[in-house]
Parts: sequence; structure tokens; C-alpha cells
Amino acid sequence: MFLWRFTRPLMMMARVKETTGIVGLDVVPNAREVLIGLYSKTLKEIQAVPEDEGYRKAVESFTRHRLKVCQEENDWGAIEKRLGCGQVEELIEEAEDELKLIDKMIEWDPWGVPEDYECEVIENDAPVPRHVPLHRPGPLPEEFYKTLENVTTGTLEDITIKKKDPSIA
Repeated sequence: MFLWRFTRPLMMMARVKETTGIVGLDVVPNAREVLIGLYSKTLKEIQAVPEDEGYRKAVESFTRHRLKVCQEENDWGAIEKRLGCGQVEELIEEAEDELKLIDKMIEWDPWGVPEDYECEVIENDAPVPRHVPLHRPGPLPEEFYKTLENVTTGTLEDITIKKKDPSIA
């Protein structure tokens, strides 16, 4: 009973992370606050990217989700469990990398291609070396074309019904 009074406050304290188990990745004691700051900064910085760009939509979506989880949870373990994307220290590195990428994307301006821009296509019939993978898919099987024809003509349902119940003629 005597020891219980002294050990009880220690048990109620938050768990302390001693190691990440990843070489070169140190424990961040205030990881939640760091993540909230990084995610808030990311949401501010991504505003420089045009609204209709897929990159901005994707970054805003997952950053808002992660920020919301960090604001709702107080324990690093709960944050890691709810996000399911690794340890909080790894999330910090990812958020820092995303901020660097946002700066680069703004610098590169990949969405700034004019509407009337035409890309020059150079066709070359030279043989491709064996070690280079071909990026052309092979021909589709004949069944694919038959199924496609049946789907477009509406006769596919007739075929599937006959297969299920052979007594239907």
C-alpha cells in the first residue's frame, strides 16, 4: 500500500520513448508539437501552387488528415497507431522533405506549360537492347475483344445467364 502511493503517479505519466530502433533517427521528445508545426507550415506553403493541380490537392488532403490526428491525440503512440505511416520521427522527416519538395515544385513550375505547347515526338525504329524494358504492352488475348464486343452490343448478359443455368435455352 505504501509503495502504491508513490508509484501510482509514475504510472499515470505518458510513456517515454527511449529509441526509434532506426539507426541515425533520434527520438524527438516533443514530436506532436513538431508535427503540428510542420503540417501547419506545409498547408501555408502549398498555397503557392495553383488550386487545380493534383499535387496540391494530394498534399493538402493527407496533410490536413495528419494534422487533425495530431491535434486530436496527445500521445505519440496513438498518433502512430491512427496514422499507420511509421513512427512520429519518420513522419517528421517526411514532413520536412515535403516542405523541401514544395519549394522545388514552385521553382520548377511544372504546371506552367502553355496551352498551345506541342511536344515534339521523335520516332526511332532502332532496335531496343535486351536489357532495356519495352514500355509497350503486348497484344491482348482474343477473348478480351470478344468480351468487349459482347459488352458493347449487350449480349454479354445473355452469355452469363446461359452459363449459370444451362437449362435456359
